[in-house]
Amino acid sequence: MFEDINMAEMMETYVIPWAINIGLAILIYIVGKIVVGILVSVFGKIMEKSKYDDMLVDFLKTIVRAVLMLFVIIASLNQLGVDTTSLVAILGAAGLAIGLSLQGSLQNFAAGVMLLVFRPFKKGDFVEAGGTAGVVQQITIFTTLMLTPDNKEIIVPNGAIYGGNIVNVSARDTRRVDMVVGIGYDSDLKKAKDILNEMVKADDRILAEPAPTVAVSELADSSVNFVVRPWVKSSDYWAVMFDFNEAVKLRFDAEGISIPYPQMDVHVHKQEA
Repeated sequence: MFEDINMAEMMETYVIPWAINIGLAILIYIVGKIVVGILVSVFGKIMEKSKYDDMLVDFLKTIVRAVLMLFVIIASLNQLGVDTTSLVAILGAAGLAIGLSLQGSLQNFAAGVMLLVFRPFKKGDFVEAGGTAGVVQQITIFTTLMLTPDNKEIIVPNGAIYGGNIVNVSARDTRRVDMVVGIGYDSDLKKAKDILNEMVKADDRILAEPAPTVAVSELADSSVNFVVRPWVKSSDYWAVMFDFNEAVKLRFDAEGISIPYPQMDVHVHKQEA
């Protein structure tokens, strides 16, 4: 009789309240998880409409999901009677310790977020950054993968990129080709200039606007130097430079215009015995 009364009291005092709390905690977790999923989905759609980088959107969705789920878990534990104040303090101390031990990684992380937000370059751009140059293949949170012109992969920490100058060669549709052509002092300067102007106008890849420049830039030690500065589409930059240099040499040879090279005159004085 007494055992039945004690069991009933135990059920009313401990088992039933604990079962209710556990049920409510599970319900809070399930409902919270569903709500978090909906909020993260809405957040992702808003970010996608803002035309942010897909990688940045995925990363921010992960962060938002983790933060919201942390609140859900704390609410569930609080329903079970767990002292969540101590738990939050422990998590804060652990976060601080991890942050101090990973300062370099956090710097690369912050730089990666800034690169994805402000987008000074994108995949496929040829850039000079972080002490190297190449075509951007992938931008991650911590590093950027670049491919050099001779097909080498270079992994550059984002901190090194964002902390220095970034030269985006592919940012504009057009580029100026800067070339220097030297002729000998005994060659016909006006004829050489006319030939260079004619060659610039004859190349269909060279743009009419902005107007190309052909001018005498220097009276050097052994040559008269012209600067030849045509504007081309960025995709034609190297082809125009290589082709034009070859064409100048062939044309100047055919026209009898000398292209000088460094020379040294040696004078020998013979002494009588």
